[in-house]
Amino acid sequence: MTKKNNLLGHLKSDFASGLVVFLVALPLCLGIALASGAPLFSGIISGIIGGIIVGFLSKSHISVTGPAAGLTAIVLTAISDLGAYEVFLTAVIIAGLLQLLLGFLKAGSISNYFPTNVIEGMLAGIGIIIFLKQIPHAVGYDKVAEGDTSFFEKSGSNMFETIVDAFNYINYGSIIITLVALAILILWDKVPFLKKLKLVPAALIAVFSGIIINEIFIRTGSTLQVSKDHLVSLPTPSSFEEFKAMFVLPDFSISVLSNPKVWIVGVTIAIVASIETLLCIEASDRMDPYKRFTNTNVELKAQGIGNLLSGLIGGLPMTSVVVRSSANANAGARTKSSTIIHGFLLLISVLAIAPFLNKIPLATLAAILLLIGYRLAKPAHFIHFIEKGKYQYFPFIATVIAVVFLDLLKGVALGMLISIFFVLRGNFKRAYSFKKEDYHNDDVIHIQLAQEVSFLNKAAIKNTLNNIPEKSKVVIDASDTVYIAHDVLDLIEEFKNIRAVDDEIEVQLVGFKKAYNLDNTAEGQHVSLKKE
Repeated sequence: MTKKNNLLGHLKSDFASGLVVFLVALPLCLGIALASGAPLFSGIISGIIGGIIVGFLSKSHISVTGPAAGLTAIVLTAISDLGAYEVFLTAVIIAGLLQLLLGFLKAGSISNYFPTNVIEGMLAGIGIIIFLKQIPHAVGYDKVAEGDTSFFEKSGSNMFETIVDAFNYINYGSIIITLVALAILILWDKVPFLKKLKLVPAALIAVFSGIIINEIFIRTGSTLQVSKDHLVSLPTPSSFEEFKAMFVLPDFSISVLSNPKVWIVGVTIAIVASIETLLCIEASDRMDPYKRFTNTNVELKAQGIGNLLSGLIGGLPMTSVVVRSSANANAGARTKSSTIIHGFLLLISVLAIAPFLNKIPLATLAAILLLIGYRLAKPAHFIHFIEKGKYQYFPFIATVIAVVFLDLLKGVALGMLISIFFVLRGNFKRAYSFKKEDYHNDDVIHIQLAQEVSFLNKAAIKNTLNNIPEKSKVVIDASDTVYIAHDVLDLIEEFKNIRAVDDEIEVQLVGFKKAYNLDNTAEGQHVSLKKE
C-alpha cells in the first residue's frame, strides 16, 4: 500500500480536514433533521454512522456521507404519511437492504455514464446554492433552515427574496465575525508568517475567532453580541436517561411490515439515495488530488449498511454529500481517515463538548461555506467550458441553472438529456461523410462510413441515398467500419439492388466484410455494378 492510500500516512492533513468537515457537518446534520420534520438528534446519528461506519467501508478517499438535503422533502412527506417516526425508520431499514442488494447486483456501474460536463455543472450549481444560502447567515439572519437547499423555500419565498429580506435584519456583530473568518481563511496560506502555523487548520482558527469575538461582545454588553438564535444548537442531555431517550427505535410490527406505503417509501429512498450517492462519488473522484477511482458497487454496499444501521437506532437516511465532500477536498484531505475522524468528532461533540460547540456563531460557519461555494462555482470553471465549445458548455450551463432553480436530480437529468441530444446529433453527422468530385465528366459520389454505424444513423443515411440523382456513380466505403447495424445494411442492400437498378445508378461497395452478408462483397474488395 502506498503512502497516499495509507489511512495513517497523512494523519496531520486528514485530521485538519476532518475537523473542517465536522464544523460544516454539525449544523447541517441538525438543520436537515429540522427541515425533515425528524428529531434533531436523528441528524447527528446519521452523521456519526456516515462518518465512522460508511467512511470505513467505503473505498472513496474524499467523499463524506451524512444526512442529505436532497432527501428532506421525501422524508418530511413520508413521516407525515406513515404517521410515526418509528414507522418511517422501518422504511429506512428497507432502503438500506435494497441498496445492499444493488451493490451486489453491481448497479454502481451506471455512474460511468455521467458526462464530465454534467458532473461539473452539478458541482457549480451546488456551489452557487451554498454561496447564496449562506449570505443571510453571514449578516445574522437565520430564519432559513440549514437543510433547505432549494431555490423556492418552504416559506413560499425564493432564495433571492430571502437574501434581500436578510439585509433588513442585519446583525453587525455577525458581519464582523464573518469578515474576520473570511480574512483568516483567505490569508492563512498566503501571508508568509502565517504559513509557519500551517499545522493549525485555518477553519479552526476562524471558529475560535468567532467564539472569542462574540464572547468579548457579550462580556462588554455590546449591542453587537450574537444572540443564541444565531449560534449552533446541539442537544445537551444532562443525564444518561435523557441521552438514552434521544434514540428512537423502528417499529417491526406485522401491521407496519405489511403496509405497502412503508415499502414504497423504502424503495423511493433507496433509488434517490443511490443516484445522489453515485453522482457525488463521481464528483468526489474529480476533486481527488490523486485522481483515484472509487468502486461504486462497494460504495452502494457501504451506503446500504449505513442506512440499515441508521434506521435501527433512529437516524435519518444518508447519502454521500457534495457539500461535505467538497469541504473535505478543499481542506486538503488525502485519505478516508478525514471522513472517519469527522464521524468521531461528531460522536465526541454529543458526549462531551456540546455546551462549548453551542457558542459557535453560525456566521463563522457561513464564512467557511461561502469560500467552499465560491471554489465550486468560480468563474474559471465557466470559462473552461466556454472554451471547449457549445457541445460541452450547453449541458454544463443547463445543469447549473436547473440545479439552482429546480433540484439536483432534475438538474442532472436535464444535463444528461442535452448531452445525449448532442451525442445523437454528432452521431448523425459522423456516421458518414459525403462529397462529390469530377470524374470523367460524371458525378462520383463518395460516402465514407464511420467506424461504427448504428440504427440511429439510419434516417440520415436513408435521406442521403434518396437524394442521389439518376445515372450517377456512387462509392460507399466501409473500409474503416467495424460495426454496421442490420437496419443500415438492409437499407444499403435495398438501395443497391432496387433503387440503383431502376435509376441507372452505378454503385461500388468498398470494404464491406463477409460478416455483413451483403451480396457480392468481400472484406477489402471493391464491388462494382455494371451500368445498364
